[in-house]
Amino acid sequence: MNEENSVQEQLAIEVVYGTPTKQEIINCFVEPNTTIEQAVLASGIIDVFPEIDLAINKVGIWNRVAKLTDIVNDLDRIEVYRPLLADPKEVRKRRAEKAKEEGRADKVTGGRVDPRRSKSADS
Repeated sequence: MNEENSVQEQLAIEVVYGTPTKQEIINCFVEPNTTIEQAVLASGIIDVFPEIDLAINKVGIWNRVAKLTDIVNDLDRIEVYRPLLADPKEVRKRRAEKAKEEGRADKVTGGRVDPRRSKSADS
């Protein structure tokens, strides 16, 4: 009966990670008061994806960024995120500059070109 109590006290979690070509969901049990870092290591996901570096990769629980020192709860989904390839702000900035150059955006405001203004300018 002692063994049954220890299983009941454990927390059921899943640890997930994916690349564009391969995704993995690992279900496992951890002790109460386990940190996210301990749970990721215990899951063995780093054996499947050796490129995971917890000093670089951010982690989260259910789509919310979390710290490696946060404590997991029963039925948590721990997600290991890949590093961004490009800064989203820079990508938006480049896209806006391109739209201005191509005439799809107002050169002053950066917003959409007002067709009424461009017609009056042509007259």
